[in-house]
Amino acid sequence: MNRLSHWRAPLLSLIVLLLLIGIWHALTLPTTSKQTVNAEYAALVGAAAATGQKSTFPTPADFGAKIWQHLKEPFYDRGSNDKGIGIQLGYSVGRVLIGYLLAALMAIPLGFLIGMSPTVYRALDPFIQVLKPISPLAWMPLALFTLKDSSISAIFVIFICSLWPMLINTAFGVASVRREWLNVARTLEVGPLRTAFRVILPAAAPTIMTGMRISIGIAWLVIVAAEMLVGGTGIGYFVWNEWNNLSITNILTAILAIGLVGMLLDLMLARLTRLVTFPE
Repeated sequence: MNRLSHWRAPLLSLIVLLLLIGIWHALTLPTTSKQTVNAEYAALVGAAAATGQKSTFPTPADFGAKIWQHLKEPFYDRGSNDKGIGIQLGYSVGRVLIGYLLAALMAIPLGFLIGMSPTVYRALDPFIQVLKPISPLAWMPLALFTLKDSSISAIFVIFICSLWPMLINTAFGVASVRREWLNVARTLEVGPLRTAFRVILPAAAPTIMTGMRISIGIAWLVIVAAEMLVGGTGIGYFVWNEWNNLSITNILTAILAIGLVGMLLDLMLARLTRLVTFPE
């Protein structure tokens, strides 16, 4: 009975997947009633036809064939506008990790300071409340103007969007540490630095890791939009370039890849959270 219960969820997921594929296949069957298009779309279709590309929505079979094609050669490089999806994902993941780690190096120590000092909290809170609601992409023009480099500008945007969840969660976790534990540390004349590492950090670790997990998800969302704006390389640029080529199958493949990489990043942080919170 227990073994049967273990397989219920995967079986249900498989049924839902097959149902969705069946609906997709039914909706993409060729019909004669889909001949009416507006002038703009007709122009796009004409452009695609001129280049020999398929402009209709792909069937599940088309999608599967395209995935297999990308899996066979994910890292090819035939020029600036023709790189494999593996290379484009590599650029995006690299930018996310650099911006994310830089944000962690700043947010966690500053969050400790804010959480441990009510004076610092009151002094910095107005700045945090003003800067936190600003869309990360609103910083992109300023970053491009000052940094003069699209890739570094994208990393800066990732840094900005990753900063706030980690900073706020760290400050909250530190401020929520039980006073009794801190009083015991003072009674034992434990120094501030040792108190931070031996008392506060273990107690605040679950909240800090939650902030880090939220940040990685936001960073992965933002990098796609940022790369659409700056162009050049990355999975966001890949999606935009394939839209310009009217390759809907490649766009769907990129969307699937974005989702899978985002899931893997979240699973990695979830695993790290369990290791920190419940060390074996």
